[in-house]
Amino acid sequence: PLKLAKTYYWRVDEFDAIETYKGEVWSFTTEGAIGSPDPSNVAVDVKQIPVLTWSPGVYAASHQVYFGTDEDAVKNADTGSPEYKGTGDLGSESFEPEKLLWDSTYYWRIDEVNNANPDTPWIGPVWSFTTANFLAVDDFESYNDIDPPDPGSNRIFEAWIDGYGIPTNGALVGNDLPPYAEQTIVHSGSQSMPLSYDNSIGYSEATLTLTYPRDWTENGVNTLSLRFRGNPAGLVEAPAGTYTMSASGADIWGQVDEFRYAWKQLSGVGSISAQVLSVENTDPWAKAGLMIRESLAPGSKFAFVFVSPTNGCRFQARLTTDADAIADDSVTTLQAIEAPQWVKLERTADGDFNAYNSDDGVTWSPLAWNPRRVLMSPNVYIGIALTSHNVNEMCKAEFSNVQTTGTVTPMMWTHEAIGTTMLSNDAEPMYVALNGSAVVSHDNPNAAQINEWTEWNIDLQAFGINLTNVNTISLGFGDKTNPQAGGSGTMYFDDIRLYPPPAEPAP
Repeated sequence: PLKLAKTYYWRVDEFDAIETYKGEVWSFTTEGAIGSPDPSNVAVDVKQIPVLTWSPGVYAASHQVYFGTDEDAVKNADTGSPEYKGTGDLGSESFEPEKLLWDSTYYWRIDEVNNANPDTPWIGPVWSFTTANFLAVDDFESYNDIDPPDPGSNRIFEAWIDGYGIPTNGALVGNDLPPYAEQTIVHSGSQSMPLSYDNSIGYSEATLTLTYPRDWTENGVNTLSLRFRGNPAGLVEAPAGTYTMSASGADIWGQVDEFRYAWKQLSGVGSISAQVLSVENTDPWAKAGLMIRESLAPGSKFAFVFVSPTNGCRFQARLTTDADAIADDSVTTLQAIEAPQWVKLERTADGDFNAYNSDDGVTWSPLAWNPRRVLMSPNVYIGIALTSHNVNEMCKAEFSNVQTTGTVTPMMWTHEAIGTTMLSNDAEPMYVALNGSAVVSHDNPNAAQINEWTEWNIDLQAFGINLTNVNTISLGFGDKTNPQAGGSGTMYFDDIRLYPPPAEPAP
């Protein structure tokens, strides 16, 4: 029997009559080990006042914490060493060191203990992280989707207080459904903050009450830096292989279509498949899926398989240019399907189109409407499509594992609005406010329409307040001191930081 919470290494060599072939070294760790360190091992740009957390081993009853700046000292420490920081019971898997130095590397180790087992303590691995050379006001990484009253709840809209329930404030923080913090459109790390503004009632503002940092002169910081961007420009690939598409549009239906299309060109027989990860419920008939289309005209012939928020996985087509589209209206077996769902659309040599759905992308089920003959020219367009089914609202959908077969152009995806002009952010003044009233506005009055991650640096002296006690920071749109009716849109914010002046170059 192997010992608990131990890492073992093994290698297999193979040989023939002439020589030996040395195998790779593999490893595994037996149950009982701790895991999921936060900060993750070798993380960088960690806050100077971090909270270290981990997941306990399955047999642990308590834990011992070791922490320091010397890797070997932490590795070899015992309960009599200065690196030993105390013992905690099961259920208290966190440790808060004192305020740490800037731009410094720290090491930590957690040993699991169970006095009923003679093999304990089970010695944990040594992890490390490096603190930032700036003050992190908010990196948006700590927010989760846990509902209160769970003590672990930390939802983004409960930290950044928006205009919900306030008649004069049109700001709303977070996505409508979990994950509330944005996890696709990010500048760094894994999360950013979505902030929707609606200035039809005056202005829009979200406010964070600070616990640390509040002294905005620490280490000589003199610049507030934040990253922002507007609505995605139709199609964003992030991470690689995952596409986030944004679109408005009345529908893909009737005699003309209104939607966003990301396409390549197909000649002859071919297919396209993908996983529809999500589609926002801007309408029960919002549609996110795969399309083969004869032209980019709004009334073009097409075949389209899609997933909707509440009306399932469906198959539609337009058999004649500028004629009414038709659909598998009699099919009810797939109406309960929701994203995530795999879909596939193929064109045969006879001009027939077949649509399929799948739970795993391996086993495909043909839709009952197969085949559907739509006679198109040999050269057609093939790609992913989205309509919000609501001309006044932007819908977001996510796709992954987009694959094509046949003679398809190897170019990058081209995307454009078909049959309509897509919604975009309205130009509104963007500002940062400290302590509620010290306001600095962005120099570009159209900053809300910038759809690439952009850094905004502000000289802290521009706020004109005592920077040793900053209680709140607000992000807003409009004129806070003289509210008046304006436009709307959605912004994303990330990496709010305080930087000291750059180091002087060496002589």
